[in-house]
Amino acid sequence: MVRSVQTALSVNVNKVALLRNSRHLGEPSVLRASQICLTAGAHGITVHPRPDQRHIRTTDVHELAELLQEWPAAEYNIEGNPLHNLMEIIRAVRPHQATFVPDSIGQSTSDHGWDLPRDSDTLLPLIRECRELGVRVSLFMDPVAEQMKIAKQIGADRVELYTETWASSYGTQREQPTLALFAQAADAALQAGLGINAGHDLNLKNLGPFVSSVPGVLEVSIGHALISDALEMGYEATVHAYLACLGQ
Repeated sequence: MVRSVQTALSVNVNKVALLRNSRHLGEPSVLRASQICLTAGAHGITVHPRPDQRHIRTTDVHELAELLQEWPAAEYNIEGNPLHNLMEIIRAVRPHQATFVPDSIGQSTSDHGWDLPRDSDTLLPLIRECRELGVRVSLFMDPVAEQMKIAKQIGADRVELYTETWASSYGTQREQPTLALFAQAADAALQAGLGINAGHDLNLKNLGPFVSSVPGVLEVSIGHALISDALEMGYEATVHAYLACLGQ
């Protein structure tokens, strides 16, 4: 076990909004879900407002910002592509953290990280603007150790390691080699002076082994699996279960 820091749990409430948007009744409530999760011990809330607003809407973003004023210790993480609608939202809301994700318009879910140095010139002024606004910047990245130093050089505060390859390899012969790639990337990020987040397809089975073996993970953002578990267990019990995976 290499874990030496407490890992924060940020609950992504996109799937709550997706279910709500299937009808016109305003239920289930994104605000209520967030409030219950925070009361249960979650350390923050994540949203990914896409341009088509198919789940989180701009009104949700602002309402959640107001809600989180009642939770001064909780973190608000807004993720998305800064080349689409994200920067306008960041300027208006000024969350604790902006996670830059290289999604295309209409993409069903995030499926790759930034390519550095290819994307460096595009990202550098956007990162600078966020930091001038007092917003921490995390870059969504594949576990490629060589890119971590470049992420730091262009001004990122953290990287969010894209964990789909870990999730798909868990329980297979690829598990240990894949975990080693993430550990190497995390080591490189730490050496570069970056904080480390992680997210995508993390769940109650694969979360504990990941944070136990990958050094320095400060925060995990979990949405699909957590909300799916909550349909059976309830929000409060589900948050407690994920916190238990994090050793809390």
